[in-house]
Amino acid sequence: MEDFSGKTALVTGASSGLGEAYALALADRGARVILVARRADRLRALSDRINAKHGIYASTVIPMDLSSRDAASTLAKVIKGRGTQVDILVNNAGFGSTLNFIEEDHSSIVNELSVNVNALVELTHFFLPGMVERRNGVVINIASTAAFQSLPYMAVYGATKAFVLSFTEALWGETRKQGVRVVAVCPGPTQTEFFDAGGSSPALGKFIRSTEDVMETTFLALAKRNGRAVAIDGLLNKLTAASSRFFTRKFAVKLAAFVMNPNKKS
Repeated sequence: MEDFSGKTALVTGASSGLGEAYALALADRGARVILVARRADRLRALSDRINAKHGIYASTVIPMDLSSRDAASTLAKVIKGRGTQVDILVNNAGFGSTLNFIEEDHSSIVNELSVNVNALVELTHFFLPGMVERRNGVVINIASTAAFQSLPYMAVYGATKAFVLSFTEALWGETRKQGVRVVAVCPGPTQTEFFDAGGSSPALGKFIRSTEDVMETTFLALAKRNGRAVAIDGLLNKLTAASSRFFTRKFAVKLAAFVMNPNKKS
């Protein structure tokens, strides 16, 4: 297990699911964690768990809705105003809906773009320069297997994750010789609250993995000396991502539309 003692990790979307799992895993590895999400009560409960196990300074809480205007810059100013150096950035906050695009609420689409793309890019832009200057740091961006193909009925979500994947690969190319580890983690369906909030296709329930699986995939990727830019969680998800190379885009989109249709009977 890698030792992150003396390091500070910022984890967005930390109130549940993968964000909670990253916070616990990083605290177990010695990092001090800054927990960010909308639900203050959930953050404080998680902070209490971490502090009870690792000491009263092991975690801090910053309740914030990253879909709000200027939220990312405000968060960065709060952290820098405290004199805190971020060594590990986990851009986990994100959400999506399983709906026909024309049925989606406009404000929900705007918020989805704000959280999944804007906040991720802005926070990375705020904290990556310091990591490069120190020649030490970690950026974990949560993409998805949805990044590898167009995704009918999750059109906006899939497009945001394709952006995250491309953006992260580019940063990996820029920083790989500068002492910074940058990785896009691509889970498939995972046992979190994601589908409770956004709905799901009946077909996805057959392939759900655990948050512990995703943690193992992440930290194995970070431990590799010549790490890759992308870490896909699980053999089946790797095969699914690779399969897009062997089909025409037209066929892949038709297949995805069939699988993802929320109105299709299981």
